[in-house]
Amino acid sequence: MQSNDARMLRGAAIPTAVVGVGAVLIALLAAGAKGALAAALAAVVVIAFFSISAVVVSWAGKISAQTMMLAALASYLVKILAVMVLVTAMDGVTIWNTKVFGWTVIGLALLWIAAEFRVALKQRPYIDDETENALDRSP
Repeated sequence: MQSNDARMLRGAAIPTAVVGVGAVLIALLAAGAKGALAAALAAVVVIAFFSISAVVVSWAGKISAQTMMLAALASYLVKILAVMVLVTAMDGVTIWNTKVFGWTVIGLALLWIAAEFRVALKQRPYIDDETENALDRSP
């Protein structure tokens, strides 16, 4: 994993984890133990899904830009399908509060994306030497 990818992962995972702990506390006060369990599960799901996606895209970026794009699209599709499977499997589950789970997933996912955006704006642009050389080639 390149240093800028690791910085992006840390810059999104840390704020999401901190807000996730806050969400667990708020859910505990608002919805009791079932709400706290739902918020904790939601935080784990969001951090795991987005972290795995970031690692896969970083790995694919070492191969080529096209592979990186394919990995990003595939990881997005897998995340959507996995969340659909989770939501379907949770239908009728009474051990945790499903509304708290859903709202926490949405909030933490939006936070993750905003944190990645903030880190991307702060980073210096990364220019690959191979890309520059590829543009300079004449047929």
